[in-house]
Amino acid sequence: MPLSAGTKLGPYEILSAIGSGGMGEVYRARDTRLDRPVAIKILPEHLSGKPQLRERFEREARAISTLSHAHICALHDVAIKTASNTWS
Repeated sequence: MPLSAGTKLGPYEILSAIGSGGMGEVYRARDTRLDRPVAIKILPEHLSGKPQLRERFEREARAISTLSHAHICALHDVAIKTASNTWS
C-alpha cells in the first residue's frame, strides 16, 4: 500500500512518491531531526515477508553504503518496522 504525504516513519516525514519498481517504492521525505530532504526506499509488505527478498534489500543497502560519489546518493539509515509498529 503506497504511503501518503504526512506519513511518519521514525524521524522521517513522507512528502510525495517518486516511483516504484521491482524491489521497492521510493519517496521524497524530510528528516525532521536535521531538517533536510531525503529519499526513502521501502520494501513493500507483500515482499518484506519473503526472507530472500528482504536479504537482497539489506545486501543492496550495505553495498550502497560503501559508495562515495557525487552522482550517487548517500545512505544514511536503515530501519525495520517491528511487530509493535515502531522502527528500529
